[in-house]
Amino acid sequence: MQKGLLIYLIVMNLIGLAVMAMDKSKARHHAWRIPEKTLFLVSILGGSVGTWAGMYLFHHKTKHWYFVVGMPAILILQICIAVLIWKTHGFGM
Repeated sequence: MQKGLLIYLIVMNLIGLAVMAMDKSKARHHAWRIPEKTLFLVSILGGSVGTWAGMYLFHHKTKHWYFVVGMPAILILQICIAVLIWKTHGFGM
């Protein structure tokens, strides 16, 4: 189960990084954009590190307060949930 979760998180974070790169590229070319709710959904579904990294790597959405606050907030919440689950169930011990 832990290996499957790790693979899932890696894939979701790669997707998070990719959607930020694609949306930045689309913004530069004045093309159809990826909806902001989709960017947040990817983050919520486990891609928070990738989307947050993509924000700063591609200088994308860094002027929107709801991204600057929201993406790290999602990551912090996910870390808190993971720590709580780990302490409660002792995964990895």
